[in-house]
Amino acid sequence: MYNSASIKKLSWKLICYITIIAVISFGFTIKAYAREDMNLNCKSAVLMDYGTGKIIYEQNSREKLAPASVTKVMTMLLIMEALDSGKISYEDKVTISPQASSKNSKGTMLLLEAGEVRTVKELLYGIAVESANDACIAMAEHISGSEEEFVKLMNKRAKELGANDSNFVNPNGLPVNGHVTTAYDVAIMSRELLKHEKIFDFISKYMVKVYVGKKNNVLRELVNKNKMVRFYDDVDGIKTGWTEEAGYCISVTAKRNNLRLISVVMGSPKVGIRNKDARKLIDYGFANFNSLILAKKDDKIQEVNVSKGSRLKINAVAESDVSVLLNKGEEKNVTKRAELPEVLSAPIKKGEKIGELVVSINDKEVGRYNLISDTDVSKSTFLNNLRNAIIYWLGNQDR
Repeated sequence: MYNSASIKKLSWKLICYITIIAVISFGFTIKAYAREDMNLNCKSAVLMDYGTGKIIYEQNSREKLAPASVTKVMTMLLIMEALDSGKISYEDKVTISPQASSKNSKGTMLLLEAGEVRTVKELLYGIAVESANDACIAMAEHISGSEEEFVKLMNKRAKELGANDSNFVNPNGLPVNGHVTTAYDVAIMSRELLKHEKIFDFISKYMVKVYVGKKNNVLRELVNKNKMVRFYDDVDGIKTGWTEEAGYCISVTAKRNNLRLISVVMGSPKVGIRNKDARKLIDYGFANFNSLILAKKDDKIQEVNVSKGSRLKINAVAESDVSVLLNKGEEKNVTKRAELPEVLSAPIKKGEKIGELVVSINDKEVGRYNLISDTDVSKSTFLNNLRNAIIYWLGNQDR
């Protein structure tokens, strides 16, 4: 027979066992939370980890919706890619066409006149801060020759990124049949845009002064449509949008320590509700997750021997930043190892994949990341072989 004290003791043991089982079963899994968990007042939403691209939360994330000016995320991405490739420069002078001028545009504008000349930098401020539709047309023409060709480039780039549910008809987001995207696709495009670090010089600004007009005599004081960059210290971009059809939309990014998040809300009934929901997603991410950076782009991971080459060794370096998204408290459970051949045969090209960095959490593999050569290695000549033999011999004399 058990007395009351024994029963109470057994009950506490049972509770402890159940608790331990629950922690083991559910405590170490990153999952995309369902709609009812957040109670958001919008048509669709996504919370993405920038470092890994993992979705932390989603609500109707693949529903095709009108994006309004959030469209400009893709427009800015193509501008930044053109800048980084050297196709255009910030100081390029862009002559505003009659098609791009404010007389032929609608919605928010820089009030550009046909024939006036603006720099790429000024137009990018207009797009990122003021959400200027006329500036979008001007940049589309500058990069692709026409708005129509630029739109083809937008759709092509979307497919390359895996934003397969997007279809763009213009570069600014003005309402038109068939112009749609999804919260998931917007997050993908936003993540790609943020890889261009210079974009923060534009999307994080709250106020900017720009002169416009043929005589440069009209001062425009631009105020960022994304008010979250002013009211939250951790928010530093990206883009808002609104039309009657689309409702209030936003893609916003925030960073704390190593963790950068991208929060997308589409189809909200009011601007205040949109911003509140976007913030709710961000706060949830920061409260529950950490990002551990394991390597930065071009970091040396390991030396690798080379045979029959102009060099004896090369460095295996990270092709891109390597990070993992973790539930808080999991940091000690992360391991990494390099999978590389003992010897590589020349020739080897700089940037060529030569191995992988394997990342595991709790001994379970969670990702593989390319390791590349940091230099070119040509096939050895007689003189190379002689030099390498001498280096090898001298090196062994020190042992």
